[in-house]
Amino acid sequence: MTAPVSFGRKPLPSGFIDDVRAVAGERLQLGEAIRLQHGSSETHYDPVLPDAVVFAHSTEEVAALVRLCVAHDVPIIPFGAGTSLEGNTTPIHGGLTIDLGEMNAILAVNQEDFDCTVQAGVRREQLNEYLRDQGLFFPIDPGANATIGGMASTRASGTNAVRYGTMREAVLSLQVVTPDGRIIRTARRARKSAAGYDLTRLMIGAEGTLGIITEITLRLHGIPEAISSAVCSFDTLKGAVDTVVQSIQLAVPVARIEILDDSQMRASNVYSKLNYPETTTLFFEFHGSERYVQEQVETVRELAGQNGGGAFLWSNLPEERSKLWKARHEAYYAAIAQRPGAVGWTTDVCVPISRLAQCIVETKHDLAGSSVPSTIVGHVGDGNFHVIFAIDPGRPEEMTQVEAINERLITRALAMDGTCTGEHGIGIGKQRHLADELGDAIDMMRLIKRTIDPKNLFNPGKIFQL
Repeated sequence: MTAPVSFGRKPLPSGFIDDVRAVAGERLQLGEAIRLQHGSSETHYDPVLPDAVVFAHSTEEVAALVRLCVAHDVPIIPFGAGTSLEGNTTPIHGGLTIDLGEMNAILAVNQEDFDCTVQAGVRREQLNEYLRDQGLFFPIDPGANATIGGMASTRASGTNAVRYGTMREAVLSLQVVTPDGRIIRTARRARKSAAGYDLTRLMIGAEGTLGIITEITLRLHGIPEAISSAVCSFDTLKGAVDTVVQSIQLAVPVARIEILDDSQMRASNVYSKLNYPETTTLFFEFHGSERYVQEQVETVRELAGQNGGGAFLWSNLPEERSKLWKARHEAYYAAIAQRPGAVGWTTDVCVPISRLAQCIVETKHDLAGSSVPSTIVGHVGDGNFHVIFAIDPGRPEEMTQVEAINERLITRALAMDGTCTGEHGIGIGKQRHLADELGDAIDMMRLIKRTIDPKNLFNPGKIFQL
């Protein structure tokens, strides 16, 4: 494990706990087990415990807690499901973690307008289960069953991003508690607006450093008439990536295009009980009318064949599609399970799709020279891919080796005019790389942060240092 950057912490001031308990009662928790749960995540960093955890039940309650924290100069860390991968919710300064997971009400569904409003603690699977009978679905699909508030805070995306976009495109409006304890609404439900600064997009991806998101209004989509999934294995990694790029260039509206390299397929066959060739493989999903889906399948099948693809196995059966995408969502756990007791580290970059093949092939070459087991998996339809490392915690030299590979990966992506993170966010893990990527633009971010949160109490130490 890697120790996160730490800047020290102050003890909670006298009277603070009593004030919080007056607001939240028994939902204020001081036990070590609960604090450990909220100081850990799906990351290679060592846990850092908050001083206290409170489970909020309303926006007004969050605002009251914020006012208390500001009055006592106590750091505030908003928390959803804890699945962040770059230490985004790690309380490196201690303070109060506000868990929004119990704010999980679906407040409104406007079927004719294709939108809904939910509290921050609603999880994506919960929302889609609720929407199914109304013929609607929410397409943003990160691997974890994350909370909608957390997904907005980290600008999440996932397997459907190639067709439906990311949280940036999915959110119409937010309700936010600001660092001075006010409750604001960033926009209305209209599909477009030219009214003032785009505060909605400012908060999306801010990782809780500018405010606490408590309600989200989301764009929805109609459930397609027909859905087909397909699997195709390739002789070479380049052939698989070329198939993706050519499909995008021909404007085939594929809903999902996921790549799993040979190592990941080997791991997923074992963990998820699949039986596919252990070579670089693409998972596809096609949405539309039955005829249109068939046309998409035939076009992509032909491209795959021209690029060294094998049998193009496709199915309309829900149970087969479910098994396929469950395996894709379990890829991280499959990769780590290859090495019992291993610590997982997954990183991500995103590049223009014309540079994708080169970036993945060069990264694969780096991995071949490493002794640390690793896999590649990614949402290649939009140029985003991940490397998953399974590190032996008893061998610190492996962490050093992985850090060097990750450094080369990010340097490579930036040289291709890509980004150091397509969807994981910056957190504490990629701050230096953000500076390499955006340079002096970070000074404007710091100015915004100082203006909105002058005491630097909202998730301090994340994204950049003041």
